[in-house]
Amino acid sequence: MRARQLGISLGLGTPGPFNAITDVPGVRVGHSTLKTEVDGKQVRSGVTLIQPRAGHARQQPCFAGCHVLNGNGDATGLEWIREAGLLATPLAITNTHSVGVVRDALIAAERDSLADPAVYWCMPVVMETYDGLLNDIWGQHIGPQHLREALALAESGPVAEGAVGGGTGMICHEFKGGIGTASRRLPAEQGGFTVGALVQANHGKRQELRVDGYPVGRHLMGIASPFDEGGTPGMGSIVVILATDAPLLPHQCQRLAQRASIGIARTGGGTEDSSGDIFLAFATGNQDLPAADYGRKDLPLSTPLAMLNNDHISPLFSAAAEAVEEAIINALLAGEPMTTRSGTLVPALHAQTLLEALQCSGWKAT
Repeated sequence: MRARQLGISLGLGTPGPFNAITDVPGVRVGHSTLKTEVDGKQVRSGVTLIQPRAGHARQQPCFAGCHVLNGNGDATGLEWIREAGLLATPLAITNTHSVGVVRDALIAAERDSLADPAVYWCMPVVMETYDGLLNDIWGQHIGPQHLREALALAESGPVAEGAVGGGTGMICHEFKGGIGTASRRLPAEQGGFTVGALVQANHGKRQELRVDGYPVGRHLMGIASPFDEGGTPGMGSIVVILATDAPLLPHQCQRLAQRASIGIARTGGGTEDSSGDIFLAFATGNQDLPAADYGRKDLPLSTPLAMLNNDHISPLFSAAAEAVEEAIINALLAGEPMTTRSGTLVPALHAQTLLEALQCSGWKAT
């Protein structure tokens, strides 16, 4: 079940047909999910891959920007995003100890796809959250083959959520978390643009959880927490990818990325020292940016650009906040019960349980 199937309409915006980041034309998502046992140790992890421009970002880069709400996490490639404002590779999300191998595998995949040997480097973006309660994270079981699988499976359309890909071993608000997605499409008079969000949700305290503004977490405290026997509620992280087809410049992408913070705050997150809250936004509205083939001498001296005027950017900000908020709730609702490596249950937030908590808080379906 997803939030809207339960009558939970978060915000006033209208979702796209998939209510997913793939509602932005050209955006594709693929997962590689690892659920197995290795030498008696539980492995619950994976890789999620997001492709801008149907996999042709090197030939058609996107403007991009990033924002860090809290830096207790890691991500590769962000310094070049900050410096140049360009995204020219797919993005990947995995667990904390697998960032390096996934980055290397992305570089190898880019190398193998190059037609021009004059291209001499790439700097992919790989983000992470910590899955060490559910996964043998020290075993580093993610390998290049998992990135290749996610790449091969990347497609448009509905996006699998919950315990899939990089979200396989994640915990959110003390329930099973993981991957979630949602989108908003602006009306024609506001440009008709789409904003899509994909989150890997591994953050938050139970008591702080809010849905549609209602403090449902306070009515869910009777459910056992996976942290009752160890760890700290709220430990973990959330990473967010925002995509839009609006013609934004890099600094506007950065401003859009900042609005992920609002969606997280609306669900009761964003205040933990132990959480790495890192966000990236990219925009496909400028179609003719020069190919990211560094070393070429035949590029034009300048490139004409389009820019959404700031007087009209507020609806995009609102759409981003709403999409992130809904993506987090979708990640929770897609969760499945799972036990930690020590045998402690990580409960799922079942749809009926959430509805009962909402009703106890005074909510009524719309």
